[in-house]
Amino acid sequence: MGYQALYRTFRPATLRELVRQEHIVKILANQIETGRVGHAYLFCGPRGTGKTSTAKIFAKAINCLHPQNGSPCGECEACRALSDPSNLDITEIDAASNNGVNEMRDLREKVQYPPVSVRYKVYIVDEVHMLSDSAFNALLKTLEEPPKHAVFILATTEPHKLPATILSRCMRFDFKLIPQADIEAHLKSVFKQIGKEYEDEAVAAIARAGAGSMRDSLSVADMCISYSKGKLTYKDVNEVLGSADFYEICKLGESILSGDAQTALKQAEKIISEGKSVGVLAKDILVFLNRCMVAGTCKEGNAILNLPAEMYAEVKRIAEGMQGNRLLRCSEIFAALESDLRYSSSPRIILETAIVKASLQQTDPDITGLIRRIEILEEKLSKGGVMPNAETPVKAERRKAAVLPDEEEEAPPEEFFARPAPQRISAMPAGKEENADLNTPEGRKKVPGLFMRALRRNLKSGVLFTMCQDLSHSFEGNTFILETSNETIYRRLKSEENYKSVRQALESIGITDFEIRQKGAERDTFEEDIESIRKNFPGTDIEIK
Repeated sequence: MGYQALYRTFRPATLRELVRQEHIVKILANQIETGRVGHAYLFCGPRGTGKTSTAKIFAKAINCLHPQNGSPCGECEACRALSDPSNLDITEIDAASNNGVNEMRDLREKVQYPPVSVRYKVYIVDEVHMLSDSAFNALLKTLEEPPKHAVFILATTEPHKLPATILSRCMRFDFKLIPQADIEAHLKSVFKQIGKEYEDEAVAAIARAGAGSMRDSLSVADMCISYSKGKLTYKDVNEVLGSADFYEICKLGESILSGDAQTALKQAEKIISEGKSVGVLAKDILVFLNRCMVAGTCKEGNAILNLPAEMYAEVKRIAEGMQGNRLLRCSEIFAALESDLRYSSSPRIILETAIVKASLQQTDPDITGLIRRIEILEEKLSKGGVMPNAETPVKAERRKAAVLPDEEEEAPPEEFFARPAPQRISAMPAGKEENADLNTPEGRKKVPGLFMRALRRNLKSGVLFTMCQDLSHSFEGNTFILETSNETIYRRLKSEENYKSVRQALESIGITDFEIRQKGAERDTFEEDIESIRKNFPGTDIEIK
């Protein structure tokens, strides 16, 4: 006989050999021991978790003359008869290719005949969700009241596609994905039996690639054995899986996290030119970011990742130099990319867009992008540098709305921060502006412009000026109200230094009563009421309890 694939060679022969399906094994074993065998079973769950193998074992066990712990003995007359491929008492039907009503009518007729050499006639219908509506209707009556000698075992990966009338007539067993540790243990057992040497990291990589499916893991292991003539290494597994070189991915990921978009694009181009697909590269970047999060969060991160020591040290080094919110946002971008690539006719452009978006975080409309822009502004100002980014049309409109109507257009704030204020504005003594007239509507309309001009006089308030451009202004009586819907900007404005600068700017134009509010947030009016009482009733002693 020719070579047989590992998943067929090491297919479980008893219930004990099934990996991590104890909740199902216990029920089936007890039914066999007590003789409480049902007439219809539904085995559902992800691929490669043991549904068909369990069905074959159970079909033999209910016919075995001397079952052992719910499993067939393999030695009695019934077991030997069922092991013969020509035996007709256990029938396997592939519903994917036999999904018509005629096949189910034929099954309904044949099920009436008793078994030839055993107690039960078992029908295993694999991928049962592929049956047509007419086929389900033809099967329904037989499934509800089959002959005493018939047992149906239905297997499917998509139980939600089965009619409720079918589901209600079956005992349902849900198979679970197999944990990675159990897959690793089984793979090591297989390698020892075939005499193949291996690295623990290589086995862990195969188990991760299987994603909870034992059959998928054994299929990958089969390819790795054929690829590696000597000891199976972690590098061999990566070559078989088609993943890019680990250190190249680390270099690409570090460039993205550090904000170097140019280097990141060059590195991505290099990897793609070596023949790696865009989809695989996107997945590799997401895996790298996940590893960085694990390494940066967990003290014993390698107990989860199972990487070689030198590789884990590289991931740990990169993770420790990055902020948690940076890693999290990049992971969100590439997680969304994975689904976008499925429907894109230009996957490379989608990938490069995601790389640039993750690298230049200050362009991201997310809240983390806003925080990053503020950090860049603060860094530039602390070094006395020129403000980043040229003035956009939106900024220009906001700036025009912030100045007085009769005032000539001035240089944008970005240029102002890098040079002394124009002499025209500095004609007034520092810290003294035209006082705002709060008694007339026209005077109040000028207050926002006067306020922004006063802020611009302070060379250290560049970031504050940028934040105040997005504020809305209003009056409640003689109280000047500054409002923002952004919680981050609200918190920064309420800080001691920024609050002091705002107060000084407003006092320079004659406004001493003002408030900074966040739109949509509940106000704490207690202190405001106390302050109002003190103003209206000076000299009154107020005791707070």
